[in-house]
Amino acid sequence: MALPKRVVIEEDSPRDGFQIEPRPIPTEEKIAFIDQLSETGVAEIQCTAFVHPKRVPQMADAEAVMAGIRRRPGVRYTAIAPNLKGAERALAAGVDKLIVFLSATESHNRANVQMSREESLRGFEPVVRLARDRGVPVRGSISCSFGCRFEGRVPADEVVRLARAYWDMGVQEVNLSDTTGMGNPVLVGDVVARVMAALPRTTISIHLHNTTNTGFANAYAALQAGAIHFSGSVGGLGGCPFAPKATGNIPTEDLVHMFEEMGVQTGVDLERLIECARLAERIVGRELPGQVMKAGVNWRLVSLEEWQRGCRP
Repeated sequence: MALPKRVVIEEDSPRDGFQIEPRPIPTEEKIAFIDQLSETGVAEIQCTAFVHPKRVPQMADAEAVMAGIRRRPGVRYTAIAPNLKGAERALAAGVDKLIVFLSATESHNRANVQMSREESLRGFEPVVRLARDRGVPVRGSISCSFGCRFEGRVPADEVVRLARAYWDMGVQEVNLSDTTGMGNPVLVGDVVARVMAALPRTTISIHLHNTTNTGFANAYAALQAGAIHFSGSVGGLGGCPFAPKATGNIPTEDLVHMFEEMGVQTGVDLERLIECARLAERIVGRELPGQVMKAGVNWRLVSLEEWQRGCRP
């Protein structure tokens, strides 16, 4: 099967990775981490979220983070802004793209933002208008696109409906997020294909969690369905604080390694990305589930003699 020659890689760990960490991460550590990520070749970095600090305390320093990073040309620095107040703060901080989000199910949307999906959509309309006036693009994210821990399977038609609602208000990029990690390759491929067929002029990005260890198979299924924009979190950091049993994101370095091995270019310096995953481990103070930073990349071979010397007692 013909695969795309190149994909776009986005890094979400500064926001989606750090948001559930119980220990407050110093602002200067976040800034240094983003600066190191900027040197890897990823196309976008999701830096923070302009949300109420009581809801997500780890994101209370959003303005300071955006003010402190060194912006590398060619890298887009994005942030979540769930409402008009958050959008005003984010735009004042100079984000390159705003991200709004709602859930594919009523239950998760109420758990996440304490409102219905229709209320969320109405609230996004002034956000999109404000961003358009400032010349800043908006991404509309759909959490739980492939399954919800409260309601189970999500009909593909409902995901298409919400994606079309974004398009109708002027949002030209839609993110399909497997927030709970309940997706499987057949389901992911089907939903991605249906959304792309229904909205052929919309850019579709894919955000996967590896809760049941199907994240890489799901990424391949999305790739086969035509998706070319993927996000991850170095080391496998993260998880949704408002979804039961939602563990970490798919490790970005493992995703990049898989794509490059398949002949799909990412534009990412994998060795530098691995160093970022190791830095993330030091920041959070524990071992992370990413495998490539432990095993090494396939194309770095070791001679038998080197291996034998390394195994000497």
